[in-house]
Amino acid sequence: MNPKVDFYFSKAKKWQKEMEKLRMIALDCHLVEELKWGCPCYTFEKRNIVLIHAFKDYCAFLFFKGALLKDAKGILIQQTENVQAARQARFTSVKEITKHEKTLKKYIFEAVEIEEKGLKVPMKKTKEFSVPEEFQTKLNKNAGLKKAFHALTPGRQRGYLLYFSSAKQEKTREARIEKCTPQILDGKGLDD
Repeated sequence: MNPKVDFYFSKAKKWQKEMEKLRMIALDCHLVEELKWGCPCYTFEKRNIVLIHAFKDYCAFLFFKGALLKDAKGILIQQTENVQAARQARFTSVKEITKHEKTLKKYIFEAVEIEEKGLKVPMKKTKEFSVPEEFQTKLNKNAGLKKAFHALTPGRQRGYLLYFSSAKQEKTREARIEKCTPQILDGKGLDD
């Protein structure tokens, strides 16, 4: 147990018992406990295997390369259509976690094997993501913005494209593009 992670569990207002159970499962699998992105993260040889996080309606184990797991029990969920690699196992009770404990441990060991083999999730290329019409128009009119956008890493490009296209209304897409233009010109990603 990592004392830095103890703080996370002690401050949890909801799902505390459930997350403690998930913690014990991860530690039983001989993973190293760390605090990453403000959440308990369990690693094998410095490679992320699983993360515990809490939401309003559930707590979850997030398998970083869950898309590569066999998931014979069908408990893994793709959070949104744009999440490519990670998969969640969601829970609302200790009883439910206990019911799936053997499966979770099996998935953890499978995830470790995936890391040992160096397997990677095939990711969609940036060009496979649609460019919102409003952003394409702005790129066509502003050569500097176009150059700056294409100079970004593929991950940063995808981040912007997903953020812009997730807005349902044209007005919102335009506002997001306007707000992010200075960041793009500075060579920064959405969350930099």
